[in-house]
Amino acid sequence: MPKKTELKKVFKSADYTPMTFKELCRYFGLNEDKQKQLLKSQLSELIEDGYIFKGDDGRYRLSKGNLFTGVIEFTRGGNLTFVTTEDGEEIAVPIEKTNYAMHKDKVQVQVIGKWYELPEGRVVKILEHGIKRFVGVFQTRGQFSFVIPDDPKLPYEFSVPIEEINGAKPGMKVVAEITRYPSVKRSPEAKIVEVLGRVEDPATDFPTVVVKHNLPVQFPEDVLKEVAEFPDSVPESDIKGRWDFREEIIVTIDGPDAKDFDDAVQVKKLPNGNYILGVHIADVAHYVKPGTALDNEAYTRATSVYLADRVIPMLPFKLSNGLCSLVQGEDRLVMSLIMEIDKDGDVVNYKVGNGVIRSHRRLVYDDVNAFLEGRPEGDKLKDLSEHIYLMRELKDILRENRRRRGAILDIEGDEVKIILDEKGHAVDIVPRKRGESEVIIEEFMIKANETVAEIFHNANIPFIYRIHETPDFDTLLQLRNYLSAIGIKMKLPQNVHPRVLQELLEKTKDHPLRSSIQRLLVRSMKRAVYSPSNVGHFGLASEAYTHFTSPIRRYPDLIVHRLLKLYLEKEGAIPAKEMKKIEKYLAKASVHCSKRERVADEAEWDYDALKKIDYISNHIGEIFDVVVTSVTKFGMFVEIPEKYISGLIHISTLDDYYYYDEVKSMLFGKHTGTIYKIGDMLKAKVVKADKIRMEINFEIPSERELQKLKENQKRQEDIDKSKKSKSKKDKPKTKKSKATKKNKKG
Repeated sequence: MPKKTELKKVFKSADYTPMTFKELCRYFGLNEDKQKQLLKSQLSELIEDGYIFKGDDGRYRLSKGNLFTGVIEFTRGGNLTFVTTEDGEEIAVPIEKTNYAMHKDKVQVQVIGKWYELPEGRVVKILEHGIKRFVGVFQTRGQFSFVIPDDPKLPYEFSVPIEEINGAKPGMKVVAEITRYPSVKRSPEAKIVEVLGRVEDPATDFPTVVVKHNLPVQFPEDVLKEVAEFPDSVPESDIKGRWDFREEIIVTIDGPDAKDFDDAVQVKKLPNGNYILGVHIADVAHYVKPGTALDNEAYTRATSVYLADRVIPMLPFKLSNGLCSLVQGEDRLVMSLIMEIDKDGDVVNYKVGNGVIRSHRRLVYDDVNAFLEGRPEGDKLKDLSEHIYLMRELKDILRENRRRRGAILDIEGDEVKIILDEKGHAVDIVPRKRGESEVIIEEFMIKANETVAEIFHNANIPFIYRIHETPDFDTLLQLRNYLSAIGIKMKLPQNVHPRVLQELLEKTKDHPLRSSIQRLLVRSMKRAVYSPSNVGHFGLASEAYTHFTSPIRRYPDLIVHRLLKLYLEKEGAIPAKEMKKIEKYLAKASVHCSKRERVADEAEWDYDALKKIDYISNHIGEIFDVVVTSVTKFGMFVEIPEKYISGLIHISTLDDYYYYDEVKSMLFGKHTGTIYKIGDMLKAKVVKADKIRMEINFEIPSERELQKLKENQKRQEDIDKSKKSKSKKDKPKTKKSKATKKNKKG
């Protein structure tokens, strides 16, 4: 019977030919069942160690060093998974080769071939389970009980022992803790740790998102103790030695509900025709020191998470809404960047340093927009008219500067404001419109971020950049095919410049599928991430970019502030030993912050999706105007414009047998000759809104339903006209007094 060391030598031998278990038994002359069982056990241990793997043909092979460690992520469809290695490389893993790994598990994966352009692998070992708890719906089947996860990336039913039900009733949303993970011999098991309530109850939406994305809500005690030590206002001793801007007209411009004011701005015009743009950013680094419990928690969170009706902050409210927030009329410590900008929008001079400001006015986007549009709601800002007009003037110059260099300017996105009632139900969904004031702040912040990034890029000092790589040609080809299907031609050079995509946006700005085109364009581009290596920012057409302007809510900005302070303190001469230490830290921090940003984005998307389903569930049976955004062999996806609510019209619900033309992305009716294609404007009836599976289904209404809709609309129009007419009749007539008549005559 060979020892494990002998087995290793055999596998390592140059003469070894991959063998099955039976062939190995013959090779070692093993005939007894006990010997065979021992060999099987040794082989399993070698597989667990990642030394060998068993191929699909049943033969054992040496790993040969092509073994990688990474996190596995499942897709919604469930047929394919991807492992992202520690170096950021992707390996495709078919579902049958995941070896019972689950979504978010840390695994060892063996590369065994190719899947299109990516390496294909198989999971050889699960190193650590990523998901400990999940949200799902409790159900029973006969005497058995189980939880079905909300997340389709967890394709299992978890059985729940009767003693672990914790009072849950069928159909209830629960939080379950995994007590046994799936394996060859055993199915997964869980215990219920919290009953959230009925699925349709909006109160379950927040905990659903928190548990799914493992969001930290409460701050630990040691953090709160540290924060309690901070003063309520800025002491005079902290102001000493700082640039003093407290007597200058500096304002914040934010949304009506904002409380964490990161940035304040000022604009002046110089006698030479140039502009002074002052961007003053909350000096969070003054309070959040490396190595403290507060800093460790801020790093772990890495970003604030903004949901429709609440925020999970990166920093405790005493800092985020208080001592760091640039509130009106209060002294606040800042990092000040003062830029001189010429008439072409280029920075010709700048200075950066520690400052103190006292915000002159807390402005709101809507009010500034009203003022610039000449609406009466903006009259209260007349005393600031000179400053606001100057801001707009500089904004136009900066935007034209970016347009000339080919930056992508006109992506508005599909952001909506979800109006909730006191119970958390969505009662309306309205699109967020960007006015001039939002663009003013956007342009000022972009210029500040670029200026700071260029300081470090030119000095060749380790730094954390915000990078956006050039999109892959193949993904842009898919975009071009989509556009071709809706009759839009797109030039696609081999070396694409962002100007090409900006021209496309300008050409399609009035198209009914504008939002879908923008969404697909965004998906065609790579995701912007943080990196210590500067490769530029494709979308902004910027050679160097960073995030400097929001340290209250983004940890990378806090890192940038610390690096700026170090640069100023050392006057650019940072010792080589310290530079190496910084480089090592930035490599780790960049990956972590990029991951946490992705988690925050997904949490926000999921929360919005739950509220959209809640909204549409109150409109089951109603008919909406929709636009076809995608056509597949199983139906077509449609969207309610302005509300950005998407759903599926399944092919089985249509009135004919339909052929699918993959090239043209069309459905053809066999008998009726009806054609459905991308961009079609249709009437669609809401038939299902499933909060568990996060799905909305529509159907094409019948002629009878459409006729009834027209009749109801006509009836409503008649009622509205009648009310208007009655209102005019009931309006009292103003009688002129005799004196007035006399005066008129006279």
